[in-house]
Amino acid sequence: MKRISLSLIFCAGLVLTGCKDNKKENDEMDSMDKESNTEMTSDMDQKDMEVKKAKVTLQATNDSGLTGNVVFTQEDGEVSMTAMISGLAEGEHAIHIHEQGDCSAADGSSAKGHWNPTGEQHGKWGDSKGYHKGDIGNFKVDANGNGTISMSTDEWCIGCGDKNKDILGHAIIVHNGVDDFTSQPSGAAGDRVGCGVIEESTGMSSDMDTEQ
Repeated sequence: MKRISLSLIFCAGLVLTGCKDNKKENDEMDSMDKESNTEMTSDMDQKDMEVKKAKVTLQATNDSGLTGNVVFTQEDGEVSMTAMISGLAEGEHAIHIHEQGDCSAADGSSAKGHWNPTGEQHGKWGDSKGYHKGDIGNFKVDANGNGTISMSTDEWCIGCGDKNKDILGHAIIVHNGVDDFTSQPSGAAGDRVGCGVIEESTGMSSDMDTEQ
């Protein structure tokens, strides 16, 4: 009888030891999973917080005499754009993102049509009927020939690789006329008077270096 009791006690001890070992292993695995998830979340947060910049130096087309810069800044999943442009006639002028980052043609035609990766009709930015990802719109130019325009959107990115959002490698085109937001495929905005390629910039000052 005593031998049976001792055997039972010994077996129970083995079971308890095994349970403790399993619990320890499970706790260690849970801890490793939590650390891994924390690291992944931290990496994702850091990526979202990363500030990226892209810059465009505008050159005159059609002998316009235009000069200017455009700066894009990506932060917290949103891209903001600020353009400062000189050498235009007083009034309103259109500005768009075009498909090809090529300003080699004297009339800007090498930049091709509007950047429109989602195949929408041309329209005013945010129009429920549709608009191009390149449909920035119009800006005002003062009596001294200077104009500025700013906007922010989460529909663009800088170097993310998403063909529907990535602005790198496309071109900014400034037009002599006004975008009517209706005429297809580009708003009947007139001659292209300025062109510049959107390129990523590192270590760039946030200040615009163009003189107005």
